[in-house]
Amino acid sequence: MHGQRFDPADITEQGIDEVARQGERVLAWLETAQADLDQIVGAGEAAAGQVKATVDVNGRVLDVTYGSRALRVDSRELAAQTLAAVAAACADAQRQTHDLMREAMPGFDPVAATQEFQRLLTDWS
Repeated sequence: MHGQRFDPADITEQGIDEVARQGERVLAWLETAQADLDQIVGAGEAAAGQVKATVDVNGRVLDVTYGSRALRVDSRELAAQTLAAVAAACADAQRQTHDLMREAMPGFDPVAATQEFQRLLTDWS
């Protein structure tokens, strides 16, 4: 999964072993990195900084704050801006998680691995 396309029709024992080794590395990293992951707080904003949100590593909303100008818009727009700020915070938390993974496992690309996994799920469904 490191930049190579995994073809289910062309599975080799070596390919399975490599995927298993990658999985073992990720699991080992997760066991040791839980404290670091628990410290991640993603931050996002919308409406020119008038809506700010923070989330934890799992995407749970920790806080949402509004500037005085944010309250001048209608409720639908405020809701949309709140969702945008939360989405930006989630993206920030994910980026921080990926940075930790890349630092701990040189050569591993979590974005590419996720894309490959999603492609495999699509191909097999």
